[in-house]
Amino acid sequence: MTTQRASEMAVPVAEVSAPNTLVPPVVRVKRSDPAYMAHAYLTKVPILAIEPFLRAYTRPGNLVLDPFAGSGMTGIASAVLGRRAVLYDISVLGGHIATNYLNLVEPGELRSAAQAAIDEAKRRVGEVYVTTCAKCGGCAELSRSIWSIVYACPECSKPIRYYDALECVQWKPASVRCPHCRRSFKRRGAERVGEERVADVVACPCTRSLVEQPPGDPLVAPRIEGLSWPDVEIGEDRQMYQASALGKHGLATTASFFSDRNRAALAALRAAIGSPTDGRLRSKLLFAFTAILARASKRYQWSRGRPLNAANQNYYVAPVFYEWNVFDLFGRKVEAAIRSDEFLRQRRPEIVDQGDLRVEYRVRSSESLDLADESVDYVFTDPPFGSNIFYSDMNLFQEAWLGVLTDPSEEMVVDRSGNGDGHRSAERYERLLTRVLQECARVLKPGGWLSLVFSNSRGALWSVIQRATHEAGFAIDPDAVVLLDKGQRSVKGLASGVEKVVTLDLVLSMRKGTSPSTASLQPPEAEAVAAVVRAMVAGVAAETPSHVYLELLKEGLRRSWDLSAIDYATVTETLLGLGYEIDARTAKLVRKSQGR
Repeated sequence: MTTQRASEMAVPVAEVSAPNTLVPPVVRVKRSDPAYMAHAYLTKVPILAIEPFLRAYTRPGNLVLDPFAGSGMTGIASAVLGRRAVLYDISVLGGHIATNYLNLVEPGELRSAAQAAIDEAKRRVGEVYVTTCAKCGGCAELSRSIWSIVYACPECSKPIRYYDALECVQWKPASVRCPHCRRSFKRRGAERVGEERVADVVACPCTRSLVEQPPGDPLVAPRIEGLSWPDVEIGEDRQMYQASALGKHGLATTASFFSDRNRAALAALRAAIGSPTDGRLRSKLLFAFTAILARASKRYQWSRGRPLNAANQNYYVAPVFYEWNVFDLFGRKVEAAIRSDEFLRQRRPEIVDQGDLRVEYRVRSSESLDLADESVDYVFTDPPFGSNIFYSDMNLFQEAWLGVLTDPSEEMVVDRSGNGDGHRSAERYERLLTRVLQECARVLKPGGWLSLVFSNSRGALWSVIQRATHEAGFAIDPDAVVLLDKGQRSVKGLASGVEKVVTLDLVLSMRKGTSPSTASLQPPEAEAVAAVVRAMVAGVAAETPSHVYLELLKEGLRRSWDLSAIDYATVTETLLGLGYEIDARTAKLVRKSQGR
């Protein structure tokens, strides 16, 4: 399968209306609506979180711009509320997802086409997920297999199958020992020498529930003749190569993240998806296909209690991981796509005819917008959060199968190593952000508003936002700053206070016009910061350290503080000094006297 660079994609979308309302100071939504769940994308903002801003700052028929569109949620929310939208992003995957969210197809046709693709893939690769039931001896369908990393003991060099060693100590990682020399074993820094299947989870007619049993060979070995799959190199220049130690673990290409069986099944399914003559059906099937790739890979983590899903911000392969049935995953994701389509139709029944859709997605940089001066009514955008996420690295996993790659040199991120050499430096990030915001100011109508979603644990990045918005000619309205709580924190986010991860966002709304000089911004005194924190924990805004931190930033904007020195760590230290601690399970603040 060959790859190429992206040029431009465009898709039109639909029209609707809604009452004009004010945005509440806190917008709380769950990341669980059918549209959100249909396809994963990093830092995606639910459409239900965007709608209040569109109602407040636009009217039906207005043109909305998102220069960092990602998976196109601004466009979907605009379509639902009857606004037009034009979306820009360098992300090939983002364009693929966004255009297919609004590619509404008839459910029966999609189910039929999906089943035909599954049948064709099985015919080509074989019934690779059929195995023998250990209970009755009959044929069973594999739901998933459990695999374990095998490590070399640093002390005696003998192999340690991690799953077995973990089971011997009642699943307590801190207690794991080498079964040969009995020395304490820590995974960090240990050499991975192999992978072994340790269990199968199967469905069999002899029982109503899934059964975990010893691993068994499939009744049919994968037939790979004539199949091809992408094997794109994840080079040393990629941030994820360094962050996930891919070279050390032998995972330096996209194909290496799939088991032999799943790689073959995916290749057969990808080929079968090209069969329908209806281009809309092919595109929607491919939407479901790219949505399962992370789960179908070795990145789907096992846990004793429940699956932990794939880490979506890195290429981490856990010491115990799943190999899922690709065809089962695909069938379920097709149903998720159907639920998403129905959700959007219910929110706006007029979104039916593709010819009526009025959203365009342009896969290109937004440093220079091909839009006329003063032609846009409102901007809503969610730019990259500095060094938090490397989108082109993570999207490569899906884009390899799409055959088109995002150009990482255009990405607006900050290298975590600090060795950006100007290419991925903080200075470049600020320069690009400023350019994009200047373009937004150019195309916005006089007095128009821009709402910017941002989150970071470092004050230095918040200071970048202050400077970039000023240079672009925007004035942040402190009274229009909204806290966005998307709920359902990630596994890492649950330990917010320990991991130093901010789990909430701020939405900064600003008007085009004269902005106050950044020279007037003053660094706050430590006691002033502490006083604000004390006042907040005495009120209702102090549910978690993230709430306190973002409320402090809001207050800093109101008082014209230079935010560069206000880090998340500063807030957590202040809270600990005030007699609070952070519950490791919920990430909520509790008084030490209250206990956990």
